[in-house]
Amino acid sequence: MSETIPHIDADQFPSTVLAGGKVAVDFYSDDCAPCAALAPKFDTMAELYGHDVKFIKIFRQNNRELATSLGVRSSPTVLFYENGKPVGKMLTGGIKRSDLVANLDALVGAKRAAEIHQHDTPVRTECDVLILGGGPAGLAAAIYAAQAKKSTIVVDINAMHGGQVSTTHLVSNYPGFVQPISGMELGDRMGAQARVAGASFRAAVDVSHIDLAARSVLVDGLETIHGKKMILAMGSRPRPLGIPGETEYKGQGISYCATCDAKYFEGKDVVVIGGGNSAIEESLFITQFASKVRIVHQFDTLQANQVAQEHARANPKIEFLLSHEPRSFAKTETGMTLEVENLKTKEIITLKTDGIFVFVGMIPNLENVPANLELDNWGYIKADASMHTSIPDVLACGDVVSKPLRQITVAVAEGTIAAVVAARELG
Repeated sequence: MSETIPHIDADQFPSTVLAGGKVAVDFYSDDCAPCAALAPKFDTMAELYGHDVKFIKIFRQNNRELATSLGVRSSPTVLFYENGKPVGKMLTGGIKRSDLVANLDALVGAKRAAEIHQHDTPVRTECDVLILGGGPAGLAAAIYAAQAKKSTIVVDINAMHGGQVSTTHLVSNYPGFVQPISGMELGDRMGAQARVAGASFRAAVDVSHIDLAARSVLVDGLETIHGKKMILAMGSRPRPLGIPGETEYKGQGISYCATCDAKYFEGKDVVVIGGGNSAIEESLFITQFASKVRIVHQFDTLQANQVAQEHARANPKIEFLLSHEPRSFAKTETGMTLEVENLKTKEIITLKTDGIFVFVGMIPNLENVPANLELDNWGYIKADASMHTSIPDVLACGDVVSKPLRQITVAVAEGTIAAVVAARELG
């Protein structure tokens, strides 16, 4: 918690926030990774805008009635007031510096905002190991690098630790956990372990520029972080379908990992979207649990290899809906519905199912990475057995790396290798 920003309770809200002037209020909670990510940014904003805006923090868990009355349902949430009236956009979750700046600039006005930004001071930070990405690979690398007494900084565009894992409902195949653990909790534990080991974090940030040759990144347009070694662990993400309901029900009826979630559909009906190798091979795996698997594919023929196709067509549990494309997802009391369009007749039909798996490919998170890094034919980073890339002192690990299997345990192993190799080479 900040020592300079006042912390108030509900009884002080009228006199402190509603009495007048310009005010920014942060509702925060304990054991909240996005709250921890926001705290230093909120402090920095108080230093910059403090002559014009009053900054206040409220512990939401002790002031739930007030929070609810203001429409605050999660932590962190930042509200903005002018002369007792709410203004601007309510900010929640992984709040970035740019989000705060936009609201505060509007609050103080363009002329005053320009004057304030003259005091923005670029910062350069040095470390031994700079890690890009806060998923299992990046966090494992952070733990090992920090435990090796190397100054370690993790830069993550997300507020929650764990990357894709944080959106996984339950993880039941991670060694050491007899009972399934939520992906969010597993990621949070990894992040906490990295912090205890001594790693520092820049979370929920905008990565403005990456320079692999210089092993540096520009964070939020102000802080340049340079590492003697850089580890790329930005992961990958499922290729989105871009249809209604996909974002809302990800991890709540829509899955992108059969290995992770097929076991939860024992004896149930499942729909698989896709017709390539991954879709067909994962469908065959899902039939070990589900009673029926319906494959929805946009083309007349499957794109998977012939052997996989033959096995799928011979499996009595698998049905095919070819020349159909998904149009929307919805959740029901008992499962999911999927609207699909017959591409030949244009007819829309609704499929009722217990769960949906999407396998239309993955995308490595390499949007801001310079093109001089050697990649495979699918756009993933080529790395050797020691996790070295084609650029000196730049290593890579996790789902951003070219490999045949993407699982949490594999990512953690690669993060371990990358950190140990980096630490040994630093001496």
